[in-house]
Amino acid sequence: MKKGDAPEKLKEFYKALFKAFGPQGWWPGETPFEVIVGAILTQNTSWSNVEKAIRNLKEEKLLTPRRMHALGLKELAGHIRSSGYFNIKAKRLKNFIDRLFDNHNGNLNNLLKKNAGELRKELLSINGIGPETADSIVLYAAEYPEFVVDAYTKRIFSRHNLIRHDAGYEEVKSLFMDNLKPDAVTFNEYHALIVRTGKHFCKNKKPLCEECPLGVYF
Repeated sequence: MKKGDAPEKLKEFYKALFKAFGPQGWWPGETPFEVIVGAILTQNTSWSNVEKAIRNLKEEKLLTPRRMHALGLKELAGHIRSSGYFNIKAKRLKNFIDRLFDNHNGNLNNLLKKNAGELRKELLSINGIGPETADSIVLYAAEYPEFVVDAYTKRIFSRHNLIRHDAGYEEVKSLFMDNLKPDAVTFNEYHALIVRTGKHFCKNKKPLCEECPLGVYF
């Protein structure tokens, strides 16, 4: 594929997926803080496991920065056990919340109102928050047009020869940021559609190309 074809191809893929699946309604979270907690907990696990952990936090009335900040590390880990790697994730949540209180007096709005570049930079400086998690927070919690890249994105778009198989996170992200109009709603929907496509069709082994909405583009 020629480099100049990327913008049109990305638009075609989006239209095909949206036509096939419709709006996905991501990210599933009632508040920006819930979105952030979900973004941290979903690392290396399925969303169904994250939902159980978030539901438990809600039932215990702990899903606020201040109440979570007051929890001990072991106590927090116990509440998120269903998310897997719960001790590590409890530490990552604590790292985020400690930064929120140390730098922003516990006020999440003060953090999220920073411009997208500054917000992403601060998030990446927190131990345990990598590019995918940071971009999820910037896009879904702060609602800035920052494209989120995950394993599904790399798999789908490398198979369609829009990126190299060994492309790094920033290179894959640039494919979208450089070739699509920056729009948080579109980036939100596109990422969700990619996740659905990767889960159900573009599988790591035995991909269902003939059934996939993007199969006609091979």
